[in-house]
Amino acid sequence: MAKARGQLISMFQHMKTMSNDNAIKHIKHEDIDTTCQYLLEDKQKIEKLEKALDKACEELKKCEKDFDKIYGTSYAKIKNKKYSRTDKVILGIGFTILGLFVLSIAIPIIYVVLASFMDPTVLNNQGLSFNIKDWTLDAYRRVLENEMIWRGFLNSFLYSLAFTVISVFVTLLAAYPLSKKEFVGRKVFNIIFLITMFFGGGMIPTFILINQLHMVNTVWAILIPGAFNVWNMILARTYYQSIPTELREASAIDGANEIQHFFKIMIPVCKPIIAVLALWSFVGMWNSYFDAMIYLNDANLQPLQLVLRSILVQNTPQPGMIADIQSTAEMAKIAEQLKYATIVVSSLPLLVMYPFFQKYFDKGIMVGSVKG
Repeated sequence: MAKARGQLISMFQHMKTMSNDNAIKHIKHEDIDTTCQYLLEDKQKIEKLEKALDKACEELKKCEKDFDKIYGTSYAKIKNKKYSRTDKVILGIGFTILGLFVLSIAIPIIYVVLASFMDPTVLNNQGLSFNIKDWTLDAYRRVLENEMIWRGFLNSFLYSLAFTVISVFVTLLAAYPLSKKEFVGRKVFNIIFLITMFFGGGMIPTFILINQLHMVNTVWAILIPGAFNVWNMILARTYYQSIPTELREASAIDGANEIQHFFKIMIPVCKPIIAVLALWSFVGMWNSYFDAMIYLNDANLQPLQLVLRSILVQNTPQPGMIADIQSTAEMAKIAEQLKYATIVVSSLPLLVMYPFFQKYFDKGIMVGSVKG
């Protein structure tokens, strides 16, 4: 204490001689003593905290040793546990069923991909061949050079993108008030939405309604009617309910109203469920063709799936794909190969997109599975 006081006194005396500030020149020895006292008290507090931390670390080490004594042996037994004969049979059956299920999905995909590269004559005569000489990119060249494929591809992408934005936005807006217990009429709206999951107006009344709204042969006929999905709304509502209410209280203290809280707080917090809903909406619109087949008469507005339908189901490739072939038999062979190439091309966007959404998909799909 005395040593520290002496150092402070010499320091302040030096400052007095070197500085022109009156405040520094009027510093007294009593002020220096008070400062030293405060420093000593702070040092004592720090020493007490260090002792408390040391004790806590020692207790934590004791707890770790006790845990290892109690649970270490049990965990080792569980880890090294030998399955009984019944367990092995059940696991074997489960893995066998799972393996067959995976093969039932993987084999057709592998076959379609390989067949799309095969020479049509070799494919029709002897099937798949792993000889590189029998492979060709002719089918992909014909598909990618066709204008209707590109037009349908662009239409499908734009429709899917627009539908995803509209559907996710409407779903989140509807789910937010329904997630609040204080919302008046919450149960009534939930019941109304649930009824629409089991009962619909039917195809003909829906077409009459779309026609009266003057949306037939327009893009809005396939974007608006199916934009709201009750199941997606239930998922979003459940996710909202899992978010702590203290978040709303904190934003209210900062002066945020419900709209500001929804767009600035809830939307960033709900990225996992938004990613899941966006993936489902995009995939659903990309694969859909029935609404477009009913409501869109203009060929320039038709999505890729209708072009695929004409190739795969009706077995009629676009004229530009086989315009250079005169033989009917050759046309049939090329048409068969074009089916495989078109399937691969149409599936690429989804295969490329899924890995980027996977981290959100695994988290968002578990919404509501655990109740605490």
